[in-house]
Amino acid sequence: MNDTYQPPQLPYFAPQSRLPIPIPSVQDIEREAEVFYERSACRVARYGKHFVIKYGQNVSLTEGENMLFVRHTQPLLAPEVFALFSVKNDKGGRVNYIIMENVVGDGLDQVWATLDTPEKCRIAGELRLQIETLRKIPAPGYFGCIGRRPFEELMFWTRPSDGLNDGTINGPFETESELNEALVRKLLYNRGRDQDARADYYRRVLPVVLRGHGVVFTHGDLQQKNIMLKPDGQPVLIDWETAGWYPAYWEYASATVGCRKFDNDWHEYIPRIMEEYPEEYAWHAKLQSDTQ
Repeated sequence: MNDTYQPPQLPYFAPQSRLPIPIPSVQDIEREAEVFYERSACRVARYGKHFVIKYGQNVSLTEGENMLFVRHTQPLLAPEVFALFSVKNDKGGRVNYIIMENVVGDGLDQVWATLDTPEKCRIAGELRLQIETLRKIPAPGYFGCIGRRPFEELMFWTRPSDGLNDGTINGPFETESELNEALVRKLLYNRGRDQDARADYYRRVLPVVLRGHGVVFTHGDLQQKNIMLKPDGQPVLIDWETAGWYPAYWEYASATVGCRKFDNDWHEYIPRIMEEYPEEYAWHAKLQSDTQ
């Protein structure tokens, strides 16, 4: 199924039979939506009780395509997507819109400290089932975004204006060694150099320490803030913008990097959610600091 899966043609609009209410216009969104998160050229807003809308010039429609793909395999793992489209703004730029299901509940980061140990273990167990389901999706034989497209993870990001669209940094990649080489090239890109002693070191050791990992579908940003806890206790993963086909260690490594200051016990529950890759985490953390 997934070797041939292609993202839906854009713009995408769900069948009317699936809509709780009609899709709002851009004008309705600007006038009536309640913005609850905003950063550079990206807003997230609620529209009534049914929709959450993520929109802006720095919003990638790939996030919506990722959620559609996940729901294509297992309907309950991601918010339902109702529309994906772009419009031109008055400055000639493109503003992207993702209209999705409003998952009612609390962010896990907001309630974690109030939960007792049995409840934390239960949530971790539910998340483990979800992550295992993602990792069991038949892999297409490459590392990259769905549809054999480049990664949108920051560790592989380059400025569009630089024209580096040959896949050597962004992907997709046929092998883990190609992916490792891309991380080295990204380090050089960040430093504005063609050669660098640290890059030489990585080129020598990465083939030894990061090898032999299978391709699995990965959320890529499993932080507490990206998990909603519904009133019935069911956890729901949100923020699928970096999801894709990654080496098997990537989910654990990125989730552990996301613990940042290790200022609560979340890191103790990550091993309950997925297999640990502690050695790969250490290398991943260092690579992330050098490539972002």
